[in-house]
Amino acid sequence: MSVFTIEAGLALLGLVLLLVEAFKPDISRRTLGLTAIAGTALALVFLVFAKHDTASLPSFMQPWHQLDTLALFYKGFALVITLLVLWLTLECAPYLTRFTVDGKLAEMFSLPLIVCAGMMWMASARDLVTVFVALELVTVSFYVLVAFARKSAFSLEAGVKYLILGALSTGILVYGIAWIYGATGTMSFDGIAKALANPATSKTAALFGAAMLLCGLGFKVAAAPFHMWVPDVYQGAPTPVTAFLSVGSKAAGFVVLTRALDAFLVEGSIIATEIQALLLVVGSLTALLGSLPAIFQTSVKRLLAYSSISHAGYLLLALACRDSARFDLSSGGIVAFYLATYLPMTVLGFLGLGLMRANGLGEDIKDFTGLAKRNPLLALVMTISFASLAGLPLTAGFIGKLFVFLGLADHGYWGALSCAVIAAAAGFYYYFKTILAMYTTEGTDSPVLTLSTATKSVAGVLALAILILGVYPRPLQKVLTPTATAVVAK
Repeated sequence: MSVFTIEAGLALLGLVLLLVEAFKPDISRRTLGLTAIAGTALALVFLVFAKHDTASLPSFMQPWHQLDTLALFYKGFALVITLLVLWLTLECAPYLTRFTVDGKLAEMFSLPLIVCAGMMWMASARDLVTVFVALELVTVSFYVLVAFARKSAFSLEAGVKYLILGALSTGILVYGIAWIYGATGTMSFDGIAKALANPATSKTAALFGAAMLLCGLGFKVAAAPFHMWVPDVYQGAPTPVTAFLSVGSKAAGFVVLTRALDAFLVEGSIIATEIQALLLVVGSLTALLGSLPAIFQTSVKRLLAYSSISHAGYLLLALACRDSARFDLSSGGIVAFYLATYLPMTVLGFLGLGLMRANGLGEDIKDFTGLAKRNPLLALVMTISFASLAGLPLTAGFIGKLFVFLGLADHGYWGALSCAVIAAAAGFYYYFKTILAMYTTEGTDSPVLTLSTATKSVAGVLALAILILGVYPRPLQKVLTPTATAVVAK
């Protein structure tokens, strides 16, 4: 079975689920949810055993797609986060139906499958046209998902903001693609890299096009100064969608950035110096503008939104470092590693938020007061999640930040390193402020929270993944080494 068959099957399942609810409105949301989860899990199993070389793709796909280690990693990543989001949606379904028309949730189970297919196609794209088509498939689906809770004014506001700013960023992205094509005469990443290594190529046009392209992608990954939409949209969107945006959308944006920067920063590139300087400045600003405002947040959901911005800053700084001999990882490999550690800790944080809402509680820090008394297990896994997001040693988040910080030090980017350290120090304050609230003795009169066996199992696996990656990251690191990439490419 080819990887393309799996991706097409996933998108087809999403469409079928939409049609089933349209023609059979009395079907239960649990049946739809379990079907979507089973389909995604099956796709993940098929991906493991599928043929992992470009020649196995249909002939009409081969000019536009490639299957290297990075592409396969992000395809698996897209399936895992989709699986977790679908499960989280099923857990939050009783709460979500209060804000939907007629209590229907079919789109919440079908659109994530279409988003997943788009993210998988984006991961293996080898030219800007394929990137644009896949990116819009993902973005348009997110417009619907963000505004899905139509009876909530916050959700509608978030949907409108995301739609307007998303359309603006798409315009900037297309403008940048047009300038890149005008300067290099090609849309493929390989062709762009060759053209930029040629001194005869117009530097001004190429630099302007690359800057516009990075601005468009900067919106997708919430990089400064295009990050202002994040807190409002994250707060207004349903919690499972917020988790999907925070992890899935970010991963999709960064895989495209990795491909584009591999072309822009190729050896001998006429724009390499300027683009690298731009990445350092934008990455430093993003880390600071994500962490410092988070200190003053009282809503945990907005706090996680600012945290997401800050982590985007660290990832941009990782891309600016390029290859690191210390870890035998390329900049793309470090970004992929960081995102792999970011997935369990972020999903675990949003899982806690979703369960609080499902039990009739709010999302403010004061609502977490005394959580350790009401449900010790939930308090423990959320503590592991927030400690990892802060970068505490022996957690996955520490290893990801360590790779970025040592990469900056190895290249002598001391200014960017100082900004990253300040952002990380601020992170310790606001993450541990929430952890402290969970273990205070106040609020013990609040109702006890109960978790299903499935919830306990998933939360336990995610927490275990954070701890294992925190003390033994080598297997994941080995998978992402350039050597492994070369083996697969053969």
